[in-house]
Amino acid sequence: MDALIGRREALARALRLAAGIGGACLGGSLLEGLSGCTRAPVTGREQFILPNFTEEKERELGIEAYRDVLKHYPLNTDPAINAMIRRVGERIADAANKPNFEWEFAVIKEDKVINAFCLPGGKVAFFTGILKHTQNEAGVATVMGHEVTHALYRHGVERISRSYLEMIAQAGVLAGAATGAVNPAVLQGVLMAYGVNAQLPFNRTQESEADYIGLRLMAQAGYDPHEAVGFWERMSGCPREYIGKLCFRSGAGVPEFLSTHPSEETRIKNLEKWTPEAMRYYNPPGLPPAPATTLKPLG
Repeated sequence: MDALIGRREALARALRLAAGIGGACLGGSLLEGLSGCTRAPVTGREQFILPNFTEEKERELGIEAYRDVLKHYPLNTDPAINAMIRRVGERIADAANKPNFEWEFAVIKEDKVINAFCLPGGKVAFFTGILKHTQNEAGVATVMGHEVTHALYRHGVERISRSYLEMIAQAGVLAGAATGAVNPAVLQGVLMAYGVNAQLPFNRTQESEADYIGLRLMAQAGYDPHEAVGFWERMSGCPREYIGKLCFRSGAGVPEFLSTHPSEETRIKNLEKWTPEAMRYYNPPGLPPAPATTLKPLG
């Protein structure tokens, strides 16, 4: 795993820049003559993704990167935990309705890592360290919906594509990824772009989008979206009544405007605001599916 982490430097600077670049599709000389501007489904957010990064190529890279990760970590062998992750994952996958994804769910035995990820193509892994915060299936569904949204909305290649505009020095690596030449540096770039093995978080817009759509996915999968707030409270280590007052880590650390993540306070307030809308999609087990409704754009 040390070797995996060591290779990240090839794309680290580019991806840090990618996390902070916004509005690229609105115009400007960098985009003159370039194609790749599109809109995210449901939220309508403008995205810039290089056209050579096709979904098929992205899925291929996701599979390669997933296999690479699983080579370096021991897998959890507890049948009950594995069955729970698979059960929640299959329900989230049904809600995601992505027939070209080949879903896989793994549990990595690493109690010190509080993380989970979903790579392109539906390759999902939970580290055992996050399970003490999820606590139940609804908590797992909160994380699963969030991470699956990053893959569904192509947040990783969006970050790489935006970095391309500012880091021409990375053109060789990115071109290799887009044209089919798979090498360890490219695989590590994919892992980094989806939050694996690197402290390079998604930007705030992508994180909020993942919270918003993830809430809808867990509701469609039959998990009460109200449970999402409880999970993020546990992640913060702070009782609900102290939100924004004394003990939230983000409040005692980097101010939100200097961070790429929303503060826990902002995240929880957003989830509370979005929950009534997500409840329109709540489909408890045993009941017929909720009727389709158009969601408002993320604001």
